Amino acid sequence: MANDNEHSKRESSGSTSILGWIGRLVLTIVILGITSFFTPGFSINGIWSYILAAIVISVLDYIVERFMGASASPFGRGIKGFLIAAIILYLTQFFVPAMSVSILGAILAALAIGILDAILPGKVM
Repeated sequence: MANDNEHSKRESSGSTSILGWIGRLVLTIVILGITSFFTPGFSINGIWSYILAAIVISVLDYIVERFMGASASPFGRGIKGFLIAAIILYLTQFFVPAMSVSILGAILAALAIGILDAILPGKVM
């Protein structure tokens, strides 16, 4: 009986993490849309490009957190997190065909994402 409870807890926590990941992905897509609309030097064209960019950003963020131990949140770790976020945004354009980011655009987008991340619930980067 205790084993059944443990199994059901693992299943529910797995579905929660998948739903949490999907929610975070949707939030990232929305924030990328807002950022690309208002930030000069940062543009993404097409819904599939937004989805791909959100996935690439999530993967790059995971890699950075895993190997460097640094959060890529623009305001999560001060200037270091801000610069890591700008670098992740700049590198994402090389994996997403319909995305164009200048260096200034990546810096401004990291600032915009940091502000939106502070306002909206959830964690984007």
